[in-house]
Amino acid sequence: MSNIAFVRTEMLPEQAPPASAVGLIGWVRANLFSGWFNTLITLATLYVIYAILAAILPWAFSPTVGAGSLAECREILAESGKTGHFAGACWGVITERWQQLMFGFYPNGSDGVSADLRWRPVLAFVLLAVALAPVLFADKVPSKMIWFTAAFPFLYPWLHWGGSIWGPISALLGFVIGWFVFKTAEKVSSSLIGMISGVVAALVWWLTLSGFFSNALNSILPVGIEPVQSRLFGGFMLSVLIGVIAIACSLPLGIVLALGRQSDLLIVKAICVGFIEFIRGVPLITLLFVASTLLNIFLPPGTQFDIILRVLIMVTLFAAAYMAEVIRGGLAALPKGQYEGADSLGLDYWQAQRLIIMPQALKISIPGIVSTFIGVFKDTVLVSVIGLLDPLGLSNGIRADANWNGIVWEIYGFIALMFFVFCFSMSRYSMYLERKLQTGHR
Repeated sequence: MSNIAFVRTEMLPEQAPPASAVGLIGWVRANLFSGWFNTLITLATLYVIYAILAAILPWAFSPTVGAGSLAECREILAESGKTGHFAGACWGVITERWQQLMFGFYPNGSDGVSADLRWRPVLAFVLLAVALAPVLFADKVPSKMIWFTAAFPFLYPWLHWGGSIWGPISALLGFVIGWFVFKTAEKVSSSLIGMISGVVAALVWWLTLSGFFSNALNSILPVGIEPVQSRLFGGFMLSVLIGVIAIACSLPLGIVLALGRQSDLLIVKAICVGFIEFIRGVPLITLLFVASTLLNIFLPPGTQFDIILRVLIMVTLFAAAYMAEVIRGGLAALPKGQYEGADSLGLDYWQAQRLIIMPQALKISIPGIVSTFIGVFKDTVLVSVIGLLDPLGLSNGIRADANWNGIVWEIYGFIALMFFVFCFSMSRYSMYLERKLQTGHR
C-alpha cells in the first residue's frame, strides 16, 4: 500500500503577481473598470474629455505668437487655413504684454530716463522662496535660515518700494524693543501685563520715535535704493505682494483673535467677537472702498497714507477674521483632556497654548487655513475696482488698445493659468503637510 501525503513537505517557489492585478493595469481595473456602472461612467467621462480637448487644442496651438495685432493674427490664421471667430488663439498679445501683466508699470528703463528696476521684485520673489523654506520644510533645510526668515518681512517691502534702508531697520527695532519690554515686565509682573507693555512700547516707537530715528541715521549715513511710487505697481507683482503680506499677517492675528474670543475676560472677548462678526458680515469690496475713499476723511489734514498700504491693512483684517474662526474650530475640536493635561503639568496659559493646545489646533485646521489662504490670494483681483492695476485691471487697458480690441480668452486664460499655478501649489503643499503630520482619521 502506497503512502499518500496530504500535507506538502516542500515550499513552492515565489511567483510574480498577475500582471492584471498590479501596476497601472491593476489600478485601472480596480478604479475605472471594476463593474459595468463604473465602466459606463469611465467611458462617458473619456468622451467628454475628448470632446473638450478636441475643441481646445486646435484653438490653443496657434501660430500667432509673433503677431503684433488682432488683425495680423487673423491674417496668419487665414494663411494657415483656419477661418472663423474661434479659428485659433491670438497669442501675440501675451508675447507683447506679458511683462506688463507681470510687473504693471514698474520702471523698466523703456523711457530712457529711469533705470530698469524689475530685478528688484524678481529678487524679492526668489528670496521669498528662500525665506519660506525653513517654515515649509523645516526638517530639510538648516535651522539657522530661520533668522533670514525673521528679517525677510522687512526686506520684502523695501525691495519693492525702495528708499532708505533705515526705514525697515527702524520698523524691526520696534519688535526688538517690544520683546525686551515684554520679557522685563513678565519677570516683574505677569505674562499678560508683559504682553500689553510690549505692544504699547512697540506702538509708541513706531508712531512717535521711529521716524526721527530713521531720518537722523539717513542724514548721517544715507544708504538706500531708488524709490518707486505705488501708482507704478501692478500685475501679478501686486497680487503676490498683497497676497503674501496679507497671508503672513493674518495667521498670527487670527490666532490672537481666536484666543481672545475664547477668553474669560469679558472686555477682550467682546472686542474680538465684535471685530470678527463685523468683518465677516461686510463684503471685502466694501472694505476696499472704505480704504480708498473714506479712510482719508478720518486722518489728520495733509496726511499721506499710501493706497497700497491701506489695501494691505484691510485685506489683512478681512483674512484675519476668517482665520480666527478656522482656528477656533480647531480649538473646539480638541478634547477637554488636553487642557486638563496641560494644567496637570503645571503649565501656565501661554505655555499650554504654545506647547500643547495650539500645535494640535493648527494641525486640525490645516485644510481650513490653506483654503483661507487661497481665497485671500484670489480676492486680490478685487483691488481693480479701486483703481489698482492688478492683472484684471491691466487686462481692461490692454483690450482698450486698438491693436488688441476684441481679445478676451487669451488674456483671461493667461491670468487664470497664473492664479491656478499659485493656488494649486498651496493646495498640494497642504496635502503634503497633512500626510506628514497624519492629520485626520484613517
